[in-house]
Amino acid sequence: MQDRKWSRRNLLKVSAASVAGVVFAEPLQAAAPPPSAVTPALIEAAKKEGKVSFYSALELNTAERLSRTFEQKYPGISVRVERSGAERIFQRIAQEQGSGINAVDVANSTDPAHYLDWRKNDWLAPYVPEDVARHFPADQVDPHGTHATSCAWLEAVGYNTDQVKREEAPNSYADLLDPKWQGKIVKGHPGYSGAILTATFVLARDLGWPYLEKLAQQKVMQVQSAADPPKKILLGERAVMADGNDYNLVLLKDQGKPVEVVYPAEGSPLIVVPSGIFRSAPNPNAAKLFQSYLFSAEAQQMLIDVFAHRSFHAQVKEKGEHVPLAKLKLLKAEPAEVQAQSEAIKARYSRLFRV
Repeated sequence: MQDRKWSRRNLLKVSAASVAGVVFAEPLQAAAPPPSAVTPALIEAAKKEGKVSFYSALELNTAERLSRTFEQKYPGISVRVERSGAERIFQRIAQEQGSGINAVDVANSTDPAHYLDWRKNDWLAPYVPEDVARHFPADQVDPHGTHATSCAWLEAVGYNTDQVKREEAPNSYADLLDPKWQGKIVKGHPGYSGAILTATFVLARDLGWPYLEKLAQQKVMQVQSAADPPKKILLGERAVMADGNDYNLVLLKDQGKPVEVVYPAEGSPLIVVPSGIFRSAPNPNAAKLFQSYLFSAEAQQMLIDVFAHRSFHAQVKEKGEHVPLAKLKLLKAEPAEVQAQSEAIKARYSRLFRV
């Protein structure tokens, strides 16, 4: 396979056909199938396949923990985790699908716009786990049944409490432009991370590109993943993070580490992480079983308790250390708008931050 980067433009022009060779000019409008329960027949069929391939934009330890607990619950089925940034996953799947390589069974991504592309190309298999139908709000479930939100979190500002006094800490995005933070800020990159792409989209939309132009003049340390800024402020390499996953700081603070999360006054970008099964999945039954497990109350509660993620499952309990979503101002993105502006955002951002 050629080592070629695929943008959304490449995908829509070159790979707009399903593996069966049928071109779909518009998104499919079929209704979602009936909910599917985990039955002995499904478990048996999945065990005969014996494996499932999980492409994930979750942090590696999270994806691995989900996979290992699934393997313990269903002995005889192994999970192969392919973890990368959301944009890298998107490129890889485009390459594989365009080359007729059927490798991915289940994929989740921190960029919901990916599912618009995948569904448009008829790459996703409609499948609605019973828990999704019963316990998830409609706005977190694709009406065509091809994906649903497996977890969520917020992009936040944060700081090292050994380096920054609470009364001097930034409380807003505007505060990050104060000259005192020059050379002290770390930030993720939208070209690698789907979460940062969404966060960049909402900041450009709500605060304007002039804000990002001023932020770029603050001599910002640029890193890739949304999980990297919390690590940098923990190590003291930077005092403040301009974006990064809130759950990392919650977990670190639980451990007594010198970090603090800040939900900016302007609002916090909400990051949702959909998950879906691919129509060309080499292990379709194991894929269904894994997808059902991912949305079960058991797995959803683990994502909250162990990894401080957010869940929309109605039966799980929120982590006590979290500020409830209902008490926060959330900045939400429409996936179709992110999709339309994705390449322009990444290009403009790279010019501004010179990366």
